[in-house]
Amino acid sequence: MKIYICLILYFFTATSIDAQELYPICEPASNVPKGTLGVRVFDESYKEVSIYRHMFGIKLMYGLTPKLSIYVSACMSNHHSPVLPVGLTTHTHSGNKTIYTTGNITRGVQYPYEFNGDDLYIKYRFVTSDGQNSHFRMAAYGELSYVNEAHDETEPTLLDDNSGFGAGIITTYLIHHFAATFTTGIVLPVAYNGYAPDPYGGADVATKLVYGNAVIYNLSFGYLLYPRHYKNYSQTNWNVYIEFMGKSYGEAKVYQGPQMVSSPILTPLLQAGNYIEIYPGIQCIIKSDLRIDFSIGYPFLGTSYVRFYPVYMFGIQRYFYGK
Repeated sequence: MKIYICLILYFFTATSIDAQELYPICEPASNVPKGTLGVRVFDESYKEVSIYRHMFGIKLMYGLTPKLSIYVSACMSNHHSPVLPVGLTTHTHSGNKTIYTTGNITRGVQYPYEFNGDDLYIKYRFVTSDGQNSHFRMAAYGELSYVNEAHDETEPTLLDDNSGFGAGIITTYLIHHFAATFTTGIVLPVAYNGYAPDPYGGADVATKLVYGNAVIYNLSFGYLLYPRHYKNYSQTNWNVYIEFMGKSYGEAKVYQGPQMVSSPILTPLLQAGNYIEIYPGIQCIIKSDLRIDFSIGYPFLGTSYVRFYPVYMFGIQRYFYGK
C-alpha cells in the first residue's frame, strides 16, 4: 500500500494530446507517441456484502513507433481465495458411482491480498484520417495475460482473474470537443487446474474449471467542458465521460474427481450470461501536470457476477516524453 501511495504522489505531469480522448477505462485508437513512456496507477473497488474488494494496479506504456504501442501491467487484489471455494461443487453417491454437481458459492468472504499476475497489451494503429479539428482512427490490439488465481465465476477478465488471450478492433472519432470510441473484441481464457475442498470434510479434490469464452463491446464518449478555447498549456482541463462496458460469455465446465466427470451447471455464477454496465466519469488535468480520472459503474442491462455495484474506478497517470 505504501508503494502505491508513493507512486500516486510522484505522477505530476500529463499528456498534451486531445484530452477528451483520454478515457478513464477504455483505450482509444490513438497511440502513445514514439519514444514516450507512460506510467499509470489505478484502483477498482466495490463492497461485496460486508467486505470491501480492491484491485490495485500499475501500467507501463511505451510508444515503439508512431503506430505501435506496448503496455505492461501488474496488479494485486483481495478478490480470490488461495483455493477454489468449498461451495463450488457438491456430490451424491448412487451405488458405486459419484455424481458431481455445482453448489452455492458464498459471497462476502474475507480473502487475503495477493499478487494477481501480469498482462501484455500491444496496439497497432492502421487507419489515420486527420481533418480540421477532427480525426478518425482505427487500431487493432492483442493481449496476453498470466494469472494463477482460483477464479470461481465463468466470466473471464484478463489480468485480474484469468490467464488467456484477447484481441480486437478499436475505432475512434474526434471532432472539436467531442470524442467517441467503440471497441469490440474477444477474450479466450485458460482453464484453471487446482483443488476444491470436499464439502463433506474429505481430502481436497482435484478440480478443473474451464471458463467461458467472451465477446466484449464497449462504447465510450468524452467531452471537453473547459477550456472552451485554449490560451496556454497551464489551463486546467475538465472532461466528462460516459462509457458503456458490455460482455457476453459462455457457460463454464467443471471437471472433478478421479474420473474428471463434467458437472451440471446449477449456479448463475457459472452459467452463460451477458450484460452492459454504465460508467459516468470525470477527469481533471491541472496545469498540464496532473491527470486524475474517476468513474462510478452501475448495471445498465443485466448484471455481472464477478463484482457488486457500485464500482469505483480511480486512476492517475504521467508521461515521460523522449527527446
